[in-house]
Amino acid sequence: MAASFDFPSIGAQRVLPLLALAFTLAACGFEGSSEDTDSTGDDSAGTNTISTLSLFTGHMGGSGNADGTGSIARLYNPQGIAVDGDGNLIVSDTFNQLIRVVSPTGIVSTLAGSTRVTGSTDGSLAETKFSHPCGLDVAPNGDIYLADRANHIIRVISAEGQVSTLAGTAGSQDGVDGTGADARFSDPCDVALDSNGNIFVADGGNHIIRKITPAGVVSTFAGSAGVNAGTDGTGSNARFYSPQGIVADSSDNLYVADSGNRTIRKITPSAVVTTLAGSAGQTGSTDDSGSNARFGSLGGITIDGSGNLFVADVGNVTIRKVTSGGVVTTLAGSAGLTGSDDGTGFAARFKGPWGMAIDGQGDLYVTDFQNHNIRKVTPEGVVTTIVGMAEERGSNDGELTSARFFNPWDLAADIDGTLYIADTSNYTVRRISPDGQVATIAGTAGQAGSTDGTGADARFASGSPMGIAVDPNGDVVATDRSNKTIRKVTALGVVTTLAGAAGESGSADGSCAEARFNNVYRPAIDKTGNIYVADLGDATIRKITPACEVSTLAGTPGQKATVDGTGSAARFEGPYDVATDADGNLYVADTNGSTIRKVTAEGVVTTIAGAPSVTGSSDGTGSEARFNLPFGIAVADNGTIYVADTYNHTIRKITPEGVVTTVVGVAGQGGFAEGSLPGLLSFPRDVEAHGSALYIALYNGIAVVTPLP
Repeated sequence: MAASFDFPSIGAQRVLPLLALAFTLAACGFEGSSEDTDSTGDDSAGTNTISTLSLFTGHMGGSGNADGTGSIARLYNPQGIAVDGDGNLIVSDTFNQLIRVVSPTGIVSTLAGSTRVTGSTDGSLAETKFSHPCGLDVAPNGDIYLADRANHIIRVISAEGQVSTLAGTAGSQDGVDGTGADARFSDPCDVALDSNGNIFVADGGNHIIRKITPAGVVSTFAGSAGVNAGTDGTGSNARFYSPQGIVADSSDNLYVADSGNRTIRKITPSAVVTTLAGSAGQTGSTDDSGSNARFGSLGGITIDGSGNLFVADVGNVTIRKVTSGGVVTTLAGSAGLTGSDDGTGFAARFKGPWGMAIDGQGDLYVTDFQNHNIRKVTPEGVVTTIVGMAEERGSNDGELTSARFFNPWDLAADIDGTLYIADTSNYTVRRISPDGQVATIAGTAGQAGSTDGTGADARFASGSPMGIAVDPNGDVVATDRSNKTIRKVTALGVVTTLAGAAGESGSADGSCAEARFNNVYRPAIDKTGNIYVADLGDATIRKITPACEVSTLAGTPGQKATVDGTGSAARFEGPYDVATDADGNLYVADTNGSTIRKVTAEGVVTTIAGAPSVTGSSDGTGSEARFNLPFGIAVADNGTIYVADTYNHTIRKITPEGVVTTVVGVAGQGGFAEGSLPGLLSFPRDVEAHGSALYIALYNGIAVVTPLP
């Protein structure tokens, strides 16, 4: 699976997919009511201006679930792909648990499933659930057959929009033949239809090829269940090893990408199995004929009108061509070199090519699952990205346009407009000066530790710093979560440990040296220099005075609930972020409870928005509003609160009167789209309001909304 930040396992999200076959911008909220699209803010001249979302620095590619056109759309580890009779691409968006449609003009819509919700429910497109759908094929009448891999079943999406289970029983894994629900599969990976309407299945976990008649009768066509090898032969005498891809030609011969054997196999209609290319158990990337050719692990396979096969060589991150005579060449990509570059032949790069489909013009379509996109490959080997945008991460300093980040988790601005970033997966503290220069001021990318020091000599723990704030003196306070400490970074990059002891967890109050923390996430600093920290592990809010005395302001260590009250009588579910206002009040994103809490300077805790542990995306006043695991919070100069509602992919606004509205993003749509609000976001981690701008931390970059919505 793609490298991505592992969000804490703090609750399943349930979001409704868009189910229209034809995507429109209106369906994503771009042409909604004035509250949705005409968000306004006061600019410096005092006139009302439509707020816009744009990329500030870094990169906004990667996974998501947004519908849209071309690079606006987002996928999450797509695997299966097929072309229907109208030239639409049908895609198994595997880790989103969706089936998507890509029109010939590049418009992506969601056909069936519920975003990132697994299940095996049959029924209408809106009702159905999948569990890691993989390979698929389209019948002449428009019915879609697919291998629902983790459910161990074969499903059908009818042209009329009904989903049913053709064979197997969800959750029951075996190699039993039978009819319909009596049959059993094990990690079925791909399906192919012959001219008689029979469905053939690459039953990867059983190491066999199965046949399903139109009446749903399942038999083992070739191989022996549970026995893996590379033997040629007829029917049950043949052996396979984790077959992943399968395709039928016009004469009903089958071709199998036999991944574990690193070979391409041919099966005649009478079940005679031979090896067309590669040598069982021999791994490599050699272009040659027959058994002299070498492959890595294999994914999908397809065939053109001349009998040429095209296979996703996953292990070599290349696309290989196999003629009907077994001559193997590399069409695109370079063995062992990963990336997302478009280009011709060896100049192109893939990161996880898997699904393969071909249209009537001979153009190939490839699901590049670790790049979360769909690539097009012409017969001449010219590769372009047609759907999605591959992520770019790194630690490059320099101009805004060239800088790269790796999971920036928190933002803070000083009085002069310098922006500081907790670049969490790089283990560094970064700074963006008002003139647009990005610099690393503390830590070294990829080098973890707990060492105090200056600049690149300092070390933060892996996955830290998690939070960042700026004190009245212009020094940075960072939460070194995995080290269980609070660190201080001066303007010159000198790093010291302010409170706690590296590697020692606890909930002790006292002096900074005596204090212990459990799982500190985000800090906030008031105008007098008091530091407040959300200690997620203890479900408490801690306070550090300028004299370096640590106390527990609210909550009781280890006691998790949503209870309003004063000091130790209050309870939190799991606070991640805190922010202060001009009056010294503290606002808390109580993430695990999906609520927003207020804590006065005296420690009086009240819930100002959301309902305890009830997730959703509803706007409204106070307890009528719903959030879905909000991770970030900020307070603007006018007292307006902004919330990064992470699992809704939105930024929410809370007025001083407690009215909650959605101002950026569309609930349930993860992606990135610039322009007039609402735009699209994907898992916003934090927000920072400074002047007339709202900065938003995303996976590998930072977005900005101006003016404040």
